[in-house]
Amino acid sequence: MAIRKLFLWLALTVCFSYSLNAQKLTLGGYGEVALSRNFYSDNVYRYSNASQHTGEAHGRFDVPHAVFYVGYDFGKGWSMQSEIEFEHLGTGTEIEKEFEEAGEWEAETERGGEVELEQFWIQKSFAPQLNVRMGHMVVPVGALNNAHEPLNFFTVYRPEGEATMLPSTWHDTGVSIWGDLGTWKYQLLVVSGLDAMMFGRDGFINGGANTPFKFQVANTLGFAARIDKSFFEKRLKMGVSGYVGNTLRNTFPYEKFTNESLAAAKGTLLVGTYDFRYKGYGWIVRGNADFGYLRNAGVISKYKSSKGAASGAPYDSTPVGDKAMAFGFEAGYDLLSHLAGVRDEEQQLYLFARCEWYNPYIAESGQGSAQFTEKLRLAAGINWYPVPQIAVKAEYSHRFLAPQYNNEPSISIGVAYEGFFNSK
Repeated sequence: MAIRKLFLWLALTVCFSYSLNAQKLTLGGYGEVALSRNFYSDNVYRYSNASQHTGEAHGRFDVPHAVFYVGYDFGKGWSMQSEIEFEHLGTGTEIEKEFEEAGEWEAETERGGEVELEQFWIQKSFAPQLNVRMGHMVVPVGALNNAHEPLNFFTVYRPEGEATMLPSTWHDTGVSIWGDLGTWKYQLLVVSGLDAMMFGRDGFINGGANTPFKFQVANTLGFAARIDKSFFEKRLKMGVSGYVGNTLRNTFPYEKFTNESLAAAKGTLLVGTYDFRYKGYGWIVRGNADFGYLRNAGVISKYKSSKGAASGAPYDSTPVGDKAMAFGFEAGYDLLSHLAGVRDEEQQLYLFARCEWYNPYIAESGQGSAQFTEKLRLAAGINWYPVPQIAVKAEYSHRFLAPQYNNEPSISIGVAYEGFFNSK
């Protein structure tokens, strides 16, 4: 029913926009199809009983994202944009419950099919240097959230580190001021705060932007900022971004804590990121570094575990660490860049490699350890662009864990598109 309503909304929006002025309408989107063979177990106990699951394998076919854009320019600096996203194929509610109860739910295991309104905002542009946006929008903290479309990374699936420790795609409701100053670009956002009850061991703050309600709880606010700088005729782009906000008491209904340690805690979250991208002379090179710190992690972990068990509330019952980190680097070279005839046809064939290390659970003193959350992932493969808007991807990856666990190699192929169907 929800899917039919969204398609009806999309159709009505398009028809209405066309009736106003088709020249001011923008339609677009992106999507991915992925096929994987994973040479490791998908059993929920594969970490607690690793020796019993050696040599196992499984396969997955998936549609990670299918996204549709609708935008309209009303004139005099006023515009709007909306984005509907369909994620994955199934519902997954029962298996998700079983995995969470077993205590080994992983962020990489997707929580079933979802339909989301990822963006809907209205904007007033006073000049390229000053724009004000209000509504539901992407929070551009981290390289992936700033450029999450599938042609902005080489791997078949989104880069694991950032997609594990940060909400992905991180979208929230609030107000944004941004501007383009030539080689500089800035973005400032005030959005509804994250919910500490949805943080957890396997994803740090990944689930904190989710809401089971028909509104965003905003008992606390979050403040985000991003600055980008371009060099060498925009071949090199570097960016820094950050987020700060309290995360306790951002639940519905509002709860006044009587416990002394909880009453004094705020769950202040700090996130800082750096990323870069270079494109030129046949090369594309990208990198990122992400750091997260959560104050009162131990207090939050104890409370949400007991609260979820007692009330049946949909909280992540696993502990959350006070720190998380992710580092990633990838480089690809276009093998067709020196073939003039092929280059004229706009084909590209990138041979790439990627390395990333991440850990979403660096425990606070006194918390239990979970060594399987620390991972090093190496990947190599190709991206073929028959036309600029479509990429055919293939890769081999190997995820290295601590010695007591089984490593996790896989082979994946995929196809993705990104573009506008028409534009003003």
